[in-house]
Amino acid sequence: MAGPMEGVRVVELGVWVAGPAAGGILADWGADVVKIEPPTGDPARMFGRMLSVEDGGSPPFEMDNRGKRSVVLDLTAEGDQRLALELLSDADVFITNLRPGALLRIGLDFDTVAALNPRLVYGLITGYGDTGPDADRAAYDVAAFWARAGLAHLLTRPGESPPFQRGGMGDHSAGMTLVAAVCAALVARERTGVGQLVSTSLYRQGAYTVSFDLNTFLMTGHAIAIGQRESMGNPCMNNYTAGDGKRFWIVGLDVQRHWAPLCRVINRPDWLTAYPKPRDRAANSVEIISALDEIFATRTLDEWAELFAAEPDFFWSPINTIEDVIADEQFHAAGGVVYVPDGDSSVAMIATPADFHGTPWETRSPAPEVGQHTEEVLAELRSRRA
Repeated sequence: MAGPMEGVRVVELGVWVAGPAAGGILADWGADVVKIEPPTGDPARMFGRMLSVEDGGSPPFEMDNRGKRSVVLDLTAEGDQRLALELLSDADVFITNLRPGALLRIGLDFDTVAALNPRLVYGLITGYGDTGPDADRAAYDVAAFWARAGLAHLLTRPGESPPFQRGGMGDHSAGMTLVAAVCAALVARERTGVGQLVSTSLYRQGAYTVSFDLNTFLMTGHAIAIGQRESMGNPCMNNYTAGDGKRFWIVGLDVQRHWAPLCRVINRPDWLTAYPKPRDRAANSVEIISALDEIFATRTLDEWAELFAAEPDFFWSPINTIEDVIADEQFHAAGGVVYVPDGDSSVAMIATPADFHGTPWETRSPAPEVGQHTEEVLAELRSRRA
């Protein structure tokens, strides 16, 4: 089945990850997404070389661009700018993560496009917002989402260097936010008959990601302390290492509910009377965590998992490697992998993270080659003109 966005026409002018991720979600969900690329192609096609992928493919690009049609236009040329406007003249949605200044220079800014097609939902992802002194500042998610929004700082242990973000983290979450905004604007259009500009930024996305911290500081003036594993005030909310070196996380957030199951699992009923209240555990957290380290080192993680399973109120998770995730039966059962048709075979890829049980979607095709559908799409455009 095509999915809930069947019949929605989307034009994407996206580069690297954030804009194409939003277009990719809409394509997965059934929209007809026409991707405008320069003659050299979306630079994200180079990810494969950057990651030393031997067969010349680009797995990150493939995931964010499957199911789309590619059209090559040189948007520095007036003729191709006019073709882009024609494509947008009867589209439902425009997705872009070009900077506002660049969009203005090529005549694809919101005011110009909305005058041509008032029903268009214009979805924009920026680095730092579409107003303010840095509205036209270049950004990747490592800069705007990870570094400037505070994530890198909050995940840095005192005295150590900031950790490196994994590829596309901010881009993909910002892409999902833009898709939600686009869908809301399409609902509003049903009432009003008019489209609108919807936007998000990598900076805002990063700030929302750590909004526990930011909102607490905003409302109280106090920062939430950055925890140290060896002295966490709640020993039930910490990570530990089993005897085989495999790490896991105990997630006993409710300090009253989750203390007794932990004591039973490790066969330390005396701790129930030695540390009866949360403040007792906080005051003695270093000693308790050190003791837990010794106890958990006495069994393999598989052995501990059997004991954990006997306690319904003991909440925990393995700290998986990427190999573990791909091998996890539950990940596959939950729909984490899709199989993209590619000729007579299919290619396994990671799924976009939403399912529709009344209008299910299926992936339709791999990412297109540069300009693969230029003639096809322009022929459709000529046909609609006639």
